Amino acid sequence: GREMTELERLLKAKIPGERTGIEIKHSLCAICSPGHHCGLDCYVKDGVILKVEGTPDHPYNRGKICSKGVNNRQYVYRADRIRTPLRRVGERGEGKFEPVSWEEAYKIIGEKLNAVKAQYGPQAVAFFSGYCKWYRPLFHRFAYSFGSINYGTDDSTCNQASVVAGMVTSGAPAGPDTGRANTFLGWAFSGYYSSHLSIAGVRALKERGGKVIIVDPRITPAVKNLADIHLQINPGTDGALALGMAKIIIENGWADMDFIKKYTHGYEQYAQYVKQFGLEKVASICGLDPAGIMEATRIFATNGPAAINQSASTMVHFINGFQAFRAILCLSALTGNFDQPGGNFPNPPTYLHKPAGFTTREHEFYTCKKPEGQRRIAEGKFPVWDLMCDEFQAMDLARQIIEGTPYPVKAIFGLGMNVKMFPATDKLIEAIKQLDFFVDADLFMSQTAKYADIVLPSCSSLERSEFKAYQGGYAVLTKPVIEPLYESKPDTDILCELARSMKLGDEMLEKGYEACIDWIIDGCGLTVADLKKHDMPVPVPAAKPVQPGQYLAKGCKTPTGKFEFYSETLARFTKDCGLEPLPVYSDPLADENSDDMRRDYPFLLSTGVRVPNTIHSRLHEVPWARSLRPDPCCEINREDAAALGIAEGDDVALYNRHGEIRVKAKLTRKIKRGQIFMVHGYTEANVNLLIGEKHLDPYSGYPGFKGARCNIRKLSGVGE
Repeated sequence: GREMTELERLLKAKIPGERTGIEIKHSLCAICSPGHHCGLDCYVKDGVILKVEGTPDHPYNRGKICSKGVNNRQYVYRADRIRTPLRRVGERGEGKFEPVSWEEAYKIIGEKLNAVKAQYGPQAVAFFSGYCKWYRPLFHRFAYSFGSINYGTDDSTCNQASVVAGMVTSGAPAGPDTGRANTFLGWAFSGYYSSHLSIAGVRALKERGGKVIIVDPRITPAVKNLADIHLQINPGTDGALALGMAKIIIENGWADMDFIKKYTHGYEQYAQYVKQFGLEKVASICGLDPAGIMEATRIFATNGPAAINQSASTMVHFINGFQAFRAILCLSALTGNFDQPGGNFPNPPTYLHKPAGFTTREHEFYTCKKPEGQRRIAEGKFPVWDLMCDEFQAMDLARQIIEGTPYPVKAIFGLGMNVKMFPATDKLIEAIKQLDFFVDADLFMSQTAKYADIVLPSCSSLERSEFKAYQGGYAVLTKPVIEPLYESKPDTDILCELARSMKLGDEMLEKGYEACIDWIIDGCGLTVADLKKHDMPVPVPAAKPVQPGQYLAKGCKTPTGKFEFYSETLARFTKDCGLEPLPVYSDPLADENSDDMRRDYPFLLSTGVRVPNTIHSRLHEVPWARSLRPDPCCEINREDAAALGIAEGDDVALYNRHGEIRVKAKLTRKIKRGQIFMVHGYTEANVNLLIGEKHLDPYSGYPGFKGARCNIRKLSGVGE
């Protein structure tokens, strides 16, 4: 064949410039929204994205993107993008739809939601947000302007329980100051697979002679590459380990008594409680070597300052997880590392959970429209959640729809709603089938969207303008790198246009997204007009770095103004609800530990395990990501597999009293015997079917995703 011309070579190499017509445009990755939002360089030619890379001079990710972020182009151009608004013409779940115009879709939505409101009251319409989170302040306000108190999100199973645990203990969530620490206690730390930007700080700590302790049931790349000590704990026993460490610290005189006397509340009760967690007992509960626990505790307590990393959700995905999270946090105060350089210090969120050193009016934006005199879904079942969260706990949603008590819920307005994030998924699907009306907006025809009466096409982060606050005092308003594909729209446009169509009477929403953002960030020293002049994050004039010690100096945002080993907030609910003010330990399988359950389902199932190529269910249908693990797999210890006659890649059934799924066996020595780990989010093998609807933490309402009973059997083949 002929040789390529120079221009053809430049085009093949995707070299930007006038000759090729390829332009680099800046945006952000929203695949793990809102956790990171790494800056992206998008190579665009003739309105089409050719490739994406990290932005080298972005102040947050400095050119780095993870194995999920590199999938952005394929993600945007997935074949199953929803192209037009759709109206259901078949049975719910059948997936039969016909295209309608946006105007017709808005008309139907308005009529149906208002009909439910007129017959049953506004609270009979639930508003629910799944992926992603960028539009949430507007959606929250929309729900309240409609008149319904029932706004909920996937925070019902995600990060929020960790936040609330921090709130009732210290008045604020607190993150690790790895850059100034001598010891890093990484509880469930898996930075190579999740939160990839955290690895550099831990690596730097090791390079300056610091120590790394990782507590994780699995042997991960973080364990192999970073850990001086790995405590390979039994899942769900983290609270016992933290309390046992506390006993060792107190008995050896390693507790910072000056700090404790000055800044904490309830130490005497706490110190008395931990006495029952002797070293041998804790080692037995946790499946650990006593010497390893002792050495890890000594390093943590004496090689300070010491920072603790707790993942957003891992701890709180057990039915004892809320208190386990608190028990771990108490170690920081016990050793005088709370709100101190190199320890854990509070850094209040600026916008959408992310701290950036300045304040916004995010909460005022929607609470000013909050309706009065209504009971939220699940109100009273999880009183700590009711007190701390301005949304309903969605783990009671299916029950309330089906039973209609204490009042009927007849419609759901969903944005990116994902039934696969719920335990007992089939029950929620049955509930949705009973609704008078269900509307869902999404990028793709998801399992959830197939049950909707109206489906609306949303666009991706690369097709819209989005405000983002970044750590270090930065903010950006991105610009679309391509036009929204097909007839898709930004979620905020959908909400604002619908507010006008339905005549909600909300002037702010009717003005549109940019007007809303201007109101929310008023006072920070920048406006939307200022941000529009830049393609990259810019410093915010009002931003100030958080100084360790300033939070304690002002007093903790707790009832006592101190860090509370004994939570006075939880003490309010001891008498009526049985909630314990101390960070008590309880059995992670308390509701599944009968003799029959142990016999029939001898394995501990942990769902939601992280792998490099996907997060939740967002990338399972993206070709590049799926090619790395084509089949849903469960990880099983090699010795367990051998005893059951299971070989690598065999078809197996995972099952328990709640259901059964069929997957491939992935044999490993990275987990202990008696345990099975499974990635979640697959439609064809939805492991959350195996988590019971009542298998919930009584404090947060969170499902015990990472600690449930199951069994496994090899499938023989045809007809099985």
